[in-house]
Amino acid sequence: MTEPTQGQPGPDRTGLRPRRLRILLTGMSAVGKSTLVHRLRELGHEAVDLDDSCTTESIGLPGEVLWLEDRVRELLDGPQELLFIAGCASNQGVFRDDFDRTVLLSAPPDVIRQRLRERDTNPFGKTPEQEATVLADQVEVEPLLRQIADQEIVTTGSLEEAVAQVLAVSDAARESRAEHV
Repeated sequence: MTEPTQGQPGPDRTGLRPRRLRILLTGMSAVGKSTLVHRLRELGHEAVDLDDSCTTESIGLPGEVLWLEDRVRELLDGPQELLFIAGCASNQGVFRDDFDRTVLLSAPPDVIRQRLRERDTNPFGKTPEQEATVLADQVEVEPLLRQIADQEIVTTGSLEEAVAQVLAVSDAARESRAEHV
């Protein structure tokens, strides 16, 4: 049996290095990705919002968000046993196989419109043009995300309900992995 490398999880009871669990929280602007990340962190979970220094605007298409692939790869390869990553970008499909579960967060257009107008943690969505872009993306992009998602959580209930649902997804992923060991 080899010793774990610095920063890597140690062996489990079987002597094998446990596989890290990665959960993607994706969806349109104003569905609650950043809010969920903040709450998960408060609860002691490792969670990252990719809007914080891991995204850039596309050179080719104005307004198109792209993940900085080297930074996302570093996060995915990190030592955390469980990591929640939140974000939505045109190039997220590059990492599709790196996630154990993909959770689509969604909300009806009227809720998204209200959240965009009322939020104070992110300036995006405040102009009529940006709001129109988000709502157009909801029509065009959200169905594509729904096709690849393992589960959808509609975020119109309380924050604690959404957190409980996200944690249930991670628990199910752990149980599924344990059954296949």
